[in-house]
Amino acid sequence: MKIICTQENFKKAIYNTERVIGKQATLPILENILLETEKGMLKISATNLEIGVFLKIGAKIEKEGKITIPAKLVSSFVNNLPPGDNIQIEASDQVLKIRSGGYKANIKGLSAQEFPIIPELGDEFMFSFSGEELREALPKLLTCVSLDGTRPELGGVNFVFSEDKVSMASTDSFRLLEIKVGIKKESDERFAAFISKTNSIIIPANTLAEVFRVISLETKDIKVAIEENQIFFQIDNVRIVSRLVNGKYPEYKQIIPKNFSTKTIVGKEELLRAVKIASFFTSNKSGEVDLKLISKEGKIEIKAESEEKGENKTEIKAGIEGGDQEIIFNPRYIIDGINSISTPRLALLANSAASPAVIRMVQEKEEEIKIVDRLTYVVMPIKN
Repeated sequence: MKIICTQENFKKAIYNTERVIGKQATLPILENILLETEKGMLKISATNLEIGVFLKIGAKIEKEGKITIPAKLVSSFVNNLPPGDNIQIEASDQVLKIRSGGYKANIKGLSAQEFPIIPELGDEFMFSFSGEELREALPKLLTCVSLDGTRPELGGVNFVFSEDKVSMASTDSFRLLEIKVGIKKESDERFAAFISKTNSIIIPANTLAEVFRVISLETKDIKVAIEENQIFFQIDNVRIVSRLVNGKYPEYKQIIPKNFSTKTIVGKEELLRAVKIASFFTSNKSGEVDLKLISKEGKIEIKAESEEKGENKTEIKAGIEGGDQEIIFNPRYIIDGINSISTPRLALLANSAASPAVIRMVQEKEEEIKIVDRLTYVVMPIKN
């Protein structure tokens, strides 16, 4: 193999593939990335057997071929090169010779024949997401994924499909986040066949973290296909394929209250600041913050105290409909919920000190204030 390509394209390609690499004592080949020429382009692939990533970049192909090389080593080399010069690559006898300007390296590789086969998409894509909407939703959803490996289904994000949107949900049993995102059908026939069999899948959190990392500000659409317990994402020139999580996701909609006895509209930044300050005064063990909703006075009282640190109390103005409430929360969970909101004001919806509370966005147009359910954050209180 002998090729020439731009340093910028090669660096970006290595960056978008190397993160799926893991240390594999039993399979050293998985620490490598595969470089191969294909139809006048350079194809770069990586896999950890759970997630596969590959992409193609333009290159001047002087000689066809393929080789695998250690991902971390080639990444360290190219990321420390001064910008400007093209990269020249030549491979023979399982050694990759790489050169850029006055910088040269010989990197020992392994046979490309040992590299695992990354599944290819057998048919066309089924639907697509807006790159902007998915880039906004994924980090919020990943915050709520369970890190406890005893329930693998909670280690992923549940996607429930309907005709024109998908409801994405994640939970760690203490809080739950659901975000609804619109979809555009790429193939009516394939999409209809899919949702006639199943309308719900679970995507591993690690896969979605890779998807998020690859999405750029310029990404317009993200195309998706689902085949034989595998999901394929096309993000610009990057293809990601992953296994789906086997198992059934909890019927989470059952825990989202339909009605609320107290509805509070409050400024996002004001509430966030008050809860953050209160969290500094909580005990490291219990981490309890007391929120008191006082309807007649139109205010929220946020308190925290501990024997070792002292106490704090903050009052902020709010619009409250319904009866008074006093609820104790873990401040970290409330802070995550507030941070998931992208509107200046939010709605805090509650029924009692022992039932789940809900945080939603608020749309404001002229004099009208509307609570919308495009994003629903459910948090369980700490019961006295």
